[in-house]
Amino acid sequence: MHPVCHPHGVKHAPVRPDATQQAAAWAGASLLRVLFGTLRVRLDDQARHLVPPPGQPVIYAFWHNRILAITAAFLRVYPRDRKGVLVLTSASKDGMWLGALAGRLGMGSVRGSSSRRGATAMRELIEKVEQGHDIAITPDGPRGPRYELGPGMIYLAQRARIPIIPIHARFGRHWRLNTWDGFCIPKPFSRIDVTLAPAVTVPAELGEAEFEAERRKIETLLRAGAD
Repeated sequence: MHPVCHPHGVKHAPVRPDATQQAAAWAGASLLRVLFGTLRVRLDDQARHLVPPPGQPVIYAFWHNRILAITAAFLRVYPRDRKGVLVLTSASKDGMWLGALAGRLGMGSVRGSSSRRGATAMRELIEKVEQGHDIAITPDGPRGPRYELGPGMIYLAQRARIPIIPIHARFGRHWRLNTWDGFCIPKPFSRIDVTLAPAVTVPAELGEAEFEAERRKIETLLRAGAD
């Protein structure tokens, strides 16, 4: 999952998986489902987002190293009467793998980044929001810096006129990889605590200083749930 950009990016065709890569994505998703099935998930819906009837589309925002915890919670509690979640991934090979995995786990994807297919991705995201889809974004991915929020997600919230729900995840027992983000993998039969914080609405019209203040505010909210 990846931050969107202001729509002036260079247009590139995204990398597409071949049959072997699709099979590998299926195997990876199957292993993840087995792992997720062993986890104890405790959810705190402070946003009241999961209470019916379903409301407007939203942006789910969480740090890149929390992807597995959020996905595990999604598979259990995402309401069936909502349109569905789309994850934003880069147009690179790494983004291709993440998009293929997301598809095997019941989510769609939009491919783009701040340097590749940015304008196209933004248009696709807005179209999907208009169709009722929720959007999931890791605003520090795919390469970091860790726990730093770029401006793209704020811009999308403005253009699409939808709120942002910051999501926090804490792990009971987990492995932490030696990667730029310290990617976390929950250990089997451990517990994860996932919190949907109250939604943040970004004003449609903001000056440069006001925009930066909104960006810093949401970054601070997300960092409050990080370790």
